[in-house]
Amino acid sequence: MKATNLVKSLTALIEKKVPTFLWGAPGIGKSSIVREIAESQNVGFIDLRLALMDPTDLKGIPFYDKESHTALWAPPAFLPKEGEGILFLDELNSAPPAVQSSAYQLILDRKIGEYELPEGWAIVAAGNREGDRGVTYKMPSPLANRFVHFELEVDVDDWREWAYKSEIEPSIIAYISYKNEHLFTFDPKNDTKSFATPRSWEYVDKIMKAEITSDVILDTLSGAIGKDVAVGFLSFVKVMDKLPDINKILEGNSSEYPEEIDVLYSLASALVSGILKDESKLENLLKYTLELKGEFAVMIVQDLQRNGITMEHSPAFKEWVQKFSYLLA
Repeated sequence: MKATNLVKSLTALIEKKVPTFLWGAPGIGKSSIVREIAESQNVGFIDLRLALMDPTDLKGIPFYDKESHTALWAPPAFLPKEGEGILFLDELNSAPPAVQSSAYQLILDRKIGEYELPEGWAIVAAGNREGDRGVTYKMPSPLANRFVHFELEVDVDDWREWAYKSEIEPSIIAYISYKNEHLFTFDPKNDTKSFATPRSWEYVDKIMKAEITSDVILDTLSGAIGKDVAVGFLSFVKVMDKLPDINKILEGNSSEYPEEIDVLYSLASALVSGILKDESKLENLLKYTLELKGEFAVMIVQDLQRNGITMEHSPAFKEWVQKFSYLLA
C-alpha cells in the first residue's frame, strides 16, 4: 500500500484503537509514518524497539508487597500512564519469542503484569518481512491474528511530496525523479551493506549540506547509498551547473529553456522548491512553464498542488490549463 493511502487507513484504525502491523523492507519509513500521524493528531508517541528488550523490560520486575504478602510486578517507567497516544512496537517479529509473548499479552489484553494501557492509547507494531535479510522470528498465528496487517510499498510520487515538505536538496529530488529505480535498491539476495532507501537518501541530504570536500564525497555517499548509485548521483549533480538562473525565472526575467532531459528534471525540482519558499512568484513561474516542454510543465504544477499550492485564482493558470489540458486527461 502507498504511504498516502496507508496514512488514511492507519489514522482511522488508530482512532478506533484497532491494533495494526506494518510490514516492509528496511529503511522505507514505517516508523516515520506512525510518528507523523501522532504529530498530526497532537497525541503522544512512544517508540519501543522490542528486538533490544528482555521479557522483564516489558513485564517489569517482581517485588514483595508486605501488606498483601504477595509478589507484584513493578511496571516499566517508559509505558504510558495517562492521556492519548500511539504505542509503537517496532521490530516486533525480530524480538526473541519470550519478548513476543510479553508483547502478546499487552496487545491481546491491553495489560501486562500490574500494568494496564490507558484507554486513549492505540497499539501499532512494525517489522521487516522474513525475506529481508534481517533477524526475524515467525510470528505465532494467535499473535498475528490480533492485528490488521498492511505492507508498505515504496512510491516515488509519495516520496517526492515528502521530500519537498522536508526541504530535501533539490538535486536529490531531481535525481530520483530522473532515476526512479534508485530510490530503493535493496536486494535481499545481495550482501552489500550499503543500498539506497528513502532513509539513506535522507542521509545523503545531510551529507550534501555538510559541505564535505570533493576528495572524499564519493566514498561518503557510497557508504549511504552504495557506490553505483553514488556515482550516478554525483554525475547528475554536475548537471546543476547547466541550469538557467532560477531567481531570474521566478522574477519573470528569463526566457532560457534547456532541452536536455536531465537538466529539465533538475530545473523542475529547483523551481518547485523555489515556489514552496516564496509563493508570491507563482504567477511568474506559470508564465515561464507555458513555453516549457509539456511533461515538465505538468510535473511542476502537479508537485506544487500536492504540496498545497493553489493556483486556480491565477490568470496564467487559466492559460496554462488551456494549453496543457491534453496532458491532464
